[in-house]
Amino acid sequence: MDHKAVFFDLYETLISEYENGYRKAPRSTYVIEQLGMDSKLFDSEWSKRQEKRMDGTYPDFPSVVREIFSHLGFEVNDEIVDTLHRERILSKSIPFNPIDYDILKMLEQIKGVGMKTCLISNCTPEEVTAWHTSALAPYFDDAIFSYEVKAAKPNPLIYHLACERMGVSPFESVFIGDGGSNELEGAATVGMSVYHATWFIPPFISEKITGYFKLTKPSEFIALLKG
Repeated sequence: MDHKAVFFDLYETLISEYENGYRKAPRSTYVIEQLGMDSKLFDSEWSKRQEKRMDGTYPDFPSVVREIFSHLGFEVNDEIVDTLHRERILSKSIPFNPIDYDILKMLEQIKGVGMKTCLISNCTPEEVTAWHTSALAPYFDDAIFSYEVKAAKPNPLIYHLACERMGVSPFESVFIGDGGSNELEGAATVGMSVYHATWFIPPFISEKITGYFKLTKPSEFIALLKG
């Protein structure tokens, strides 16, 4: 494999929010329901703001929550917003500990052959609070967070920016991800070699994404890397 850099997605590629089919940290709806709000209605409004949350239009979690509550006609104080924010940070930190051994071994071997590594993650600030202190961070030369750079996958801008930071062209690069947010299509469009990481996702999801070489475990990429 004649490439100089490997770019990784984060959630469901390097870490997973699920174990045995269940969320490691179930979404807390207690505070929302205590206010008399239908949690499904809140979730619907949350989903509608997905793109703007990822591209940094909303600066943080509290700003999104306040807008949703206001839109639905609920008044909330700072204490409630702070409680929801703390719960969100805790929930999103749980998948970072521990990191799967096979993931760390793959990263170690990639670095061992002299390739650069960079994260490209569609995320909001509270979702990656645990990144810098995680076991993953030392293996990466850089991390591109969508909310910071104001562009989210599959926008070509985020891939080009990542390559620029690594000092490589897309044609010298590999992208590995689970396929969410059409990230594989985005990477392929700019010229990256694309691999579909399926080790954390069930077959009924992974089989819907076709046209890319599928990796069922991290060691398979190392085997390809070594030729």
